[in-house]
Amino acid sequence: MNLGMFMQPLHDPKRSTTDMLHEDRAAVLLADKLGYSEVWVGEHYSSSIEPIVNPLQFMASLIPVTEQIRFATGVLALPQHHPANIAGDAAQFDHLSKGRFIMGVGPGGLASDFELFDIGDKNRAEMLAESVEIIHKIWASDAPYNIPGKYWNVKIEDSVMPKLGFGPMLKPYQKPYPEVAVSAMTPNSGSARQAGQRGWSVTSANFIQPCWAKSHWEQYVIGCEKAGRRPSRQNWRVARSILVTETDAEARDYLAEEGNAYAWYYEFVLDDMRVYNILPVLKHDLAMSDDDVTLQYCMDTMIISGSPSTVLDKLVAFVDYVGGPFGALLSTFKEWDKPALQQNSMRLLALEVMPKLRDYCATKAAAE
Repeated sequence: MNLGMFMQPLHDPKRSTTDMLHEDRAAVLLADKLGYSEVWVGEHYSSSIEPIVNPLQFMASLIPVTEQIRFATGVLALPQHHPANIAGDAAQFDHLSKGRFIMGVGPGGLASDFELFDIGDKNRAEMLAESVEIIHKIWASDAPYNIPGKYWNVKIEDSVMPKLGFGPMLKPYQKPYPEVAVSAMTPNSGSARQAGQRGWSVTSANFIQPCWAKSHWEQYVIGCEKAGRRPSRQNWRVARSILVTETDAEARDYLAEEGNAYAWYYEFVLDDMRVYNILPVLKHDLAMSDDDVTLQYCMDTMIISGSPSTVLDKLVAFVDYVGGPFGALLSTFKEWDKPALQQNSMRLLALEVMPKLRDYCATKAAAE
């Protein structure tokens, strides 16, 4: 099981954007130093709380100052872009990073971006599938191009001039193309099922109950079976909120502090889910009353915290609950309100917890 980091990222909008971006870069640099295998970075054009507009641009600044970490878009909201733009941008990034690229894609999740790009009334799941198909056709062919679609058309025919180099579009460094991964959030997610059908990987969000993460794998298997494809748990990533401290008491005391970064994060998630009427993802039982979905409930059920031994026990229990090991555990970035504490959490998770969790997963896999 690999260890990665998922960054939306969320920040207090009272901070300067410059400080936010520098903190995000520092987190990636530390993750690379600690041996994290990958980092996921989101895309939001119209949010003061999620300030990274272009994850490829942000991650490109980190290519020359990192050694091994892979860069994943978490996610490129494909309905917001022409496929030709994504095909060119992603291929270029793949070359710059020499293949350290995972193309995370999704239908988008920010209402203000939907309004901005005038896609609120569109079938975004359908647009997502068409966009990936067009991008792969671009990468698999040479000029001239004529790729018609329902939402977009790609055409370069009349202006192809081989002697001048006009017409050909850039192909990626990885052959035939980078890994495609789709995000999943809702219970029994259709996106997870679609990923299985199309041969993509799937990533389960961290701000959901474990039962819904488990349902994503179940839907992924259904999608694979429909396509006649054998499912591999290596194609499933699961994001979780994790805090590792020297002692259980240190974690408990920090999480009890008013306005701590984890509480601030889940308070935002709660507000967002209430506004858009998607509270069910926060419930372990859909029959629960909305009034019972409190901040404390979310923190108690969705944060894995404590000393290294306690966190290890909780992660082992989580692995068992979801049916066994999966490809990567993605620890979700939280704003560094106490940098020493958050940075130490990253170190303890990478150096003390994960080696033992990997040993457990290997033993479990060998016994099956």
